[in-house]
Amino acid sequence: MRRHPLALIAALLLTAPAFAADGDAVRIGNVDTTFRVMGRNDRVVIERYDDPKVDGVSCYVSRAETGGVKGSLGLATDPNRFSIACRATGPVSMRVPVPDNEVVFGERASAFFKEIRVSRVYDRQKQVLVYLVWSTYSIGTDGSAYNSVTAVPLH
Repeated sequence: MRRHPLALIAALLLTAPAFAADGDAVRIGNVDTTFRVMGRNDRVVIERYDDPKVDGVSCYVSRAETGGVKGSLGLATDPNRFSIACRATGPVSMRVPVPDNEVVFGERASAFFKEIRVSRVYDRQKQVLVYLVWSTYSIGTDGSAYNSVTAVPLH
């Protein structure tokens, strides 16, 4: 039986987990934004991330995903369009002391070079956890200034 290397590579890319951090993303839903004749449509996806070190905090991230053939195969670079809203979904308590600044979630936005990240910044004076969504440097560009911020009080 002859194997097709391109088919194997495509299968691996499609089955590889996109999430690359301490917790698990829960896909809440998505909305198609642009019709594509070949491959899936462009869309906005909504995912929930529960803070792995802070009980009772969930972050909801919406982000654009490129469709078409490249997007369907996991080879497209998703645009730097995202938003975040973190909320107390129960009593808020830290499992362990958290650092002043830490990346808590990350997800690939291209096959190789780009990742969307969520950082938690602790405002000790106001007792507030601030969450920032941003993207890593992408080859051939100067990085991204696109970001979104939200905050959850500890009391």
